[in-house]
Amino acid sequence: MFKDLHIRDYDFKLILLIICVNVIGILAVGSANSSNQGKFLACSVMGFFLMVVISLFDYTIFLRFYWLWYIVNLGLLVAVRIAGNSVNNAQRWFEVFGIRFQPSETAKILLIIFFAQFIMKYRDRINNLKFLFCFAFLAAVPLYLILDQPDLSTTIVLFLLISVMLFVGGISWKYILAAFAVAVPAVIAFLSIILKEGQKLIDDYQRKRILSFIYPEKYVDDAYQQTNSVIAIGSGQLWGKGYNNDVISSLKNGNFIIMPDTDFIFAVIGEELGFVGTLTVIVLLFLIVIECFMIGRRAKDTGGRVIACAMGTLIGIQTFFNVGVATFLLPNTGLTLPFISYGMTSLISMYIGMGFVLNVRFRSGQTGREKREVF
Repeated sequence: MFKDLHIRDYDFKLILLIICVNVIGILAVGSANSSNQGKFLACSVMGFFLMVVISLFDYTIFLRFYWLWYIVNLGLLVAVRIAGNSVNNAQRWFEVFGIRFQPSETAKILLIIFFAQFIMKYRDRINNLKFLFCFAFLAAVPLYLILDQPDLSTTIVLFLLISVMLFVGGISWKYILAAFAVAVPAVIAFLSIILKEGQKLIDDYQRKRILSFIYPEKYVDDAYQQTNSVIAIGSGQLWGKGYNNDVISSLKNGNFIIMPDTDFIFAVIGEELGFVGTLTVIVLLFLIVIECFMIGRRAKDTGGRVIACAMGTLIGIQTFFNVGVATFLLPNTGLTLPFISYGMTSLISMYIGMGFVLNVRFRSGQTGREKREVF
């Protein structure tokens, strides 16, 4: 299993980037909600351990059981639908040994593993309409279960993620252009419908989030979170007000930032560490995304390439949405900031996903040496 593997092929640079981002997250969570810092730290250690373990075993072994991961994913999504806890009109979680578990977070990783193998196995048929219809059906089932929770933001993320995986797998440009030709007017029609009173496509709270983004002055209460987030980030100026400070004018200290350790952790970082702190977070996460794409380019097979590029895309999309919401550039979505926001399922899932990326990099070095030996 470890034959012909060399330590120089292990991506310590990526591990260092992940640790740096996670340390910032541990500090930020401790400042936002000190009662959760210990749990977040323990979860980080557990996630790091799982990442290292997964990175050492050949990822192709995991890919062989791709149908098992798909069935497990559907089982978890159905279980939360039946026995999940309802919070704020959403049934997305259930308790496992006193730990809050969110299946939609694990779905991101399980679907990446499943579709990586599915695309690799049928890569010669990827531009066949029969394959595309089958692919669409397999993707639609878990997407529907997540959308019905309801969790529109995660559904959108997974839709974009699966689309990127199909692109990385080698789908023809004619299908991509055809999809855009259909998607653009469909999105416009969708937005025009959901903005009308009495529509049934999305829940009322989701509609208000969109309207509060477009007309914040008319929906002050619904725009409250994002408005205060922008004020907090702006008040931090260049260097911030100081980590875990006791400044009276702090919006975090005044409890004006709602969900400061989860959805709006970026606002806490902006207020306490200023522009320098927020820029550091964005740059570190951007470097992780780039490193994932670079690993994807060097992967020994299509499955490895899809895994690495999908994880880079996932981190990039969630960072874009979380920062966009915190800065009021996007409607409120409720997505976590990778490795920084408090959320045990989200954090461990991210670490597991990065374990597979490290695995792809570790194995690609072996292939590179084999090619050099041939020539």
